[in-house]
Amino acid sequence: MAEFVLERLIRAPRETVFAVALDPGLHLRSMARYSETMVEAPADGVFGEGATVTWRARHFGIPFRLRSIVYDIDPPRGFRDRQIAGPFGSFLHEHVFEEHPEGTIMRDTIVFHSPLGPLGRLVDRVILREYMRRLIEERNEHLAAEAEAAAGAGGPGRTLPA
Repeated sequence: MAEFVLERLIRAPRETVFAVALDPGLHLRSMARYSETMVEAPADGVFGEGATVTWRARHFGIPFRLRSIVYDIDPPRGFRDRQIAGPFGSFLHEHVFEEHPEGTIMRDTIVFHSPLGPLGRLVDRVILREYMRRLIEERNEHLAAEAEAAAGAGGPGRTLPA
């Protein structure tokens, strides 16, 4: 299993950061350069408990489809999503939001593994772990900017050392 944790201080209230993180539109905007689209949107257009979504994107020049479910929603503390069908052997993303004197600490924990046994583990270690870390950091840049704009915060948040 490959795993990484990212933490970021966002200068916005926890409730705002939580709401922005559950916005399917934010996900699409943050992944636009990968031509990501929603093939299947959540039933009511928002991520709620048990909502499923199917994403289509292009990574490494290869088209991928990933279907995920959102669960364990605990406003405004966090939620999880995991792959239920797609390219990974397994993929889990835990989102945690903690109050901070300057706003909110957003913590993403990603745990995944590729299929194909030893070959997949090698791909995870050599290529995919760093690629996924950068992808989530890019998403978090968009999330922080939108949450801070919604909160009228001054100045960008910052990535914290894990």
